[in-house]
Amino acid sequence: MTKKQAIIIGAGPAGLTLALELLRRTDIQPVILEQSEYMGGISRTVRYKGNRMDIGGHRFFSKSDRVMQWWFEMLPLERPPEGQPESEVVREIAYHGRRRTVRSPDRRSADPSRDEEVMLVRKRKSRIYFRRKFFDYPIALSTDTLKKIGLGQTLRIGLSYLTSVIAPIRDEKNLEQFFINRFGWQLYQTFFRSYTEKVWGVPCREISAAWGAQRVKGLSIRRAISHMIKDLFRAKPNDLEQKGIETSLIERFLYPKYGPGQMWERVARQVVELGGQIITNQTVDRIHTTANRISAIESRHSLNHERSNFAGDYFFSTMPVKELVRALEPHAPEDIVEISEGLIYRDFITVGLLLNSIKVKDANLAGEKLIKDNWIYIQEPDVALGRLQIFNNWSPYLVADPSKVWLGLEYFCNEGDTLWSKSDRDMIELAADELEQIDIIEKSEVLDATVIRVPKTYPAYFGTYDRFDVLREYLDHFENLFLLGRNGMHKYNNQDHSMLTAMIAVDNLVEGRTDKSNIWAVNTEEDYHESK
Repeated sequence: MTKKQAIIIGAGPAGLTLALELLRRTDIQPVILEQSEYMGGISRTVRYKGNRMDIGGHRFFSKSDRVMQWWFEMLPLERPPEGQPESEVVREIAYHGRRRTVRSPDRRSADPSRDEEVMLVRKRKSRIYFRRKFFDYPIALSTDTLKKIGLGQTLRIGLSYLTSVIAPIRDEKNLEQFFINRFGWQLYQTFFRSYTEKVWGVPCREISAAWGAQRVKGLSIRRAISHMIKDLFRAKPNDLEQKGIETSLIERFLYPKYGPGQMWERVARQVVELGGQIITNQTVDRIHTTANRISAIESRHSLNHERSNFAGDYFFSTMPVKELVRALEPHAPEDIVEISEGLIYRDFITVGLLLNSIKVKDANLAGEKLIKDNWIYIQEPDVALGRLQIFNNWSPYLVADPSKVWLGLEYFCNEGDTLWSKSDRDMIELAADELEQIDIIEKSEVLDATVIRVPKTYPAYFGTYDRFDVLREYLDHFENLFLLGRNGMHKYNNQDHSMLTAMIAVDNLVEGRTDKSNIWAVNTEEDYHESK
């Protein structure tokens, strides 16, 4: 008998996880169609002259035991320090969400200095850069913070927060109201508004409160203070548990030696080894439907423009919903097209800068050293720069020459706007000028640079998003079509959420479940469907 076939659009975390799960747990044969030549989507690793770039910064952290176990099976953890027994490593990396220990198979570990495939354990540090000064992220009520803000502003922030506690905005509808209710007007104005509006390009009052509910979840001043107080009196955990901690407050995370793309390149190799197919440079532009089923899809090769037809039993899409609806044949009803065309995406540019050194330093007994931040939120309103990554601190193996500093400057834009349309040379010039302007570098220290543009990086919670449920219901009525991942669901998922949507889709196939609501429920609850 001929095996059933699954056609998967996209080789990002959702598509690759799905293919491997199908091969491991079913007799369904996966065929992945990837628009680019890379594995991992926005979770890929970009290579440039021996240096590596992580687009957007991808912490390997999840409150899902299932996802953590999956990662451990792919890449072994780094070996413990000299003299520490292997059994201690197992306890150190244990993940006790339900008193279960998650470890890599046969307790294997790897030496990062020698082995290529290894998962590093990294300390998390990120700060806010505002008024040419560094502030803790999230904001901590420390003496240092109070000095930098000033007594008058501190009092205004405190009174503003108390006002929000006593008289919160009822029936919050937009992101501005969401932030004010949790942080107060003054703190929102000081530390949230500028950066958030850089990211989305519109005022916070035009963004749905659903974005805050999904990304910020339970974080608030009250939760941050509670975490800080508990942290003073509790022993530091020796494992990566952190399950009761808000994602924005986690202190350690896992990270592949050569960046997130290393994980997804490894998964892609396993998919192929187990008999799956991955076909690159395929742009899906026609999706043929019959009644309430997908019958076949067509794609165009991005280099030679040859067309291919793929029939299948199941179809899984991680492509942007707008492009999916445009490809449907016969065309979707007029109201569905209207909602789809009204969906908005935010695009992304990363400028990689290689430097001899940067001006901002961490001072300690050993002298001045490179700051330890993984990334820095640039709250300064006088520059377009949104966030700054220091790739040395994600993994030292991302940098070809350890004596150099390798930075990633992140700009948020709309495809076709002024920023997006700048030449690479002009974009590099802007990036170097802005970092010098805010006193982080001397422009003369720049040695080399590159520019990476990524369209449709962030699905937006405005435009016609308030009618998305109507569009979802229409697409879900195709019984053999499943929407997965960030762009596939127009949902601001992290990579672990995207993986979970794929895993649950396979669960449903194995169990014979046709309802898709449990796929859509991923990333709507704080603990990803696991009890605290």
